[in-house]
Amino acid sequence: MSNLQQQKFDLVTRDLRKWQGREEWFFNRDHTDTYELWYEGRYKRAEVWQKKVIGQLIKKDERVKTLLEFGCGTTRFTRWWKEIGIEASGGDISPFMLGQGVHLFDGDLVLADSHHMPFKDHTFDALAFITTFEYYKDPVKVIREAARVGKYGIVFGMMNRNSPKVARRRIQELFGKNPFYVTATFYTPKKLMAVIAEALHDRDYTVEWTATGLPEWFPVQQWHQPYGDFFGLHVRLNNVK
Repeated sequence: MSNLQQQKFDLVTRDLRKWQGREEWFFNRDHTDTYELWYEGRYKRAEVWQKKVIGQLIKKDERVKTLLEFGCGTTRFTRWWKEIGIEASGGDISPFMLGQGVHLFDGDLVLADSHHMPFKDHTFDALAFITTFEYYKDPVKVIREAARVGKYGIVFGMMNRNSPKVARRRIQELFGKNPFYVTATFYTPKKLMAVIAEALHDRDYTVEWTATGLPEWFPVQQWHQPYGDFFGLHVRLNNVK
């Protein structure tokens, strides 16, 4: 590679590290190349319960046969949807994440920004955001895009603000560790529903949510209380033509 080519390559890769005017961990290959390993280790149990919660919510709407997961990353969840009878596609802003996903997922993937989804109205039956909605600077715009592209609704899998782990993450950040949540906005079910209400004020919809991510010793692992490391929330769009 010539010096000029190297300079152009460095410029492009430097720009890719930023999105929404800030650096994001998912543009850093030191993190994206090892992303799948998280779920094969200490997060495996959490993944099982997260999928259980999300699956229960979305399967209640029998209209949903196709789905677009935005912020699909390496397609960890995108590969799973077919296990519950839903044909999924994926979208992400990170070429490094999709570079992993393209080798793991045999469906359609698109490199795109969630604020400007490159799809016609009602292309899919539903939209999904799994631990990615926390990184959007304009969440109202993203929800409106999701409701435009997803005909029957939106399902969210969210890191819960009402969790002791949030405080631990922020302390770690003060010491220069755990860069994964520096730009994340943590939501509670109530806070997310307020954003949804602003975005969909002119739509007829219903919301259902449930939380999990509770300690292994706790007597229940899923409940309708706004506490736990993770909650799933489903927006069902009604009276859709």
